[in-house]
Amino acid sequence: MAGDYCNILGIAKGASDDEIKKAYRKLAHKYHPDKSGGDEKKFKEINEAYQVLSDKTKRSQYDQFGRTFEGGSQSGDFGGFSGGGQSSGWDFGDFNFGGGNADFEDIFSNIFGGGGRRSRKKRGQDIQVDVEISFKEMVQGAQREVNLYKSVVCDRCQGSGAEPGASQKTCPVCKGSGRVEKVTQSFFGSFSQVSTCPECQGEGRVPEKKCTKCGGDGKTKAEQRIKIRVPAGISDGQTISVRGAGEAGGKGADSGDLYVIVHVQPHEKFIRKGLDILSTEYMPYSVAVLGGKIEIDTLDGKLILKIPAGTQSGETFRVKDKGIPELQGRKTGSQLVKVIVQVPKNLTREQKKLVEELGENML
Repeated sequence: MAGDYCNILGIAKGASDDEIKKAYRKLAHKYHPDKSGGDEKKFKEINEAYQVLSDKTKRSQYDQFGRTFEGGSQSGDFGGFSGGGQSSGWDFGDFNFGGGNADFEDIFSNIFGGGGRRSRKKRGQDIQVDVEISFKEMVQGAQREVNLYKSVVCDRCQGSGAEPGASQKTCPVCKGSGRVEKVTQSFFGSFSQVSTCPECQGEGRVPEKKCTKCGGDGKTKAEQRIKIRVPAGISDGQTISVRGAGEAGGKGADSGDLYVIVHVQPHEKFIRKGLDILSTEYMPYSVAVLGGKIEIDTLDGKLILKIPAGTQSGETFRVKDKGIPELQGRKTGSQLVKVIVQVPKNLTREQKKLVEELGENML
């Protein structure tokens, strides 16, 4: 995949985590394949860039080496960087060691006399999506479905790449080793580069007849609806992981994971603070002075709140167990109700006289 990760997200190289997250969300919403005008290729580029830049370890490697090593392994994995781009070679300062799809570990294994190894199976790529829930769903939990167009295991060959009933044979390219060797000339001499066999993808065997549906890849593209359970008490911006719901992997390899970023819509009346819910209610002047009852709103409906005589404007009352449940815990917060005294306007002559008398008696 061409391009610089920072350029893909439209951010400066020294951008903060918040700037990276903000840029990703904006672009992900714009290019999501399920939206009108979406772009699947662009969306994948954005996801890949975010996966690297939002991870401290990957970003450190990226800041140090850039994308030089991204295409070095056909498995597309070097220090957590994922992708299938081609590298111009191994670049160490002013020296360039060879080129092509070499496996970094195997290059040094051959340099120092180590033996070869069967390649790691290529795990499927992770997918990241965003979902929105209401404030009430954040408190009570919710269910969501996401529609993904992604690589899935071929249902005809069950991921083997072989036509049902077809036998397997030794790969004619790598002779069953799963690896191919390439000798590269460099400034320091000849280097042996060992990479995954492109014919059998490291399996060492190929089918006599490839699957007619997937062409031997073991996976196809398809739409898939995945149900997401959003637990009660989740916070805005928190991520839910669904193991194995990402892109299908190579033959016999695990699928990637699905990461769901949850966004909680703000409420017109309630505000979250930890496990508590903050709200504001108004009470008549007479109730503040004499005491009484007022009706308040909760997420469960209306509730009567007792107000003691002499309550001052701005005082807060705690309503237990009307807050937010602790995520994966037993504790539930409270609703903190701030009461504001409503000062009457446009008093009648009689009402003004009563207020004057009240004021005189309180002196």
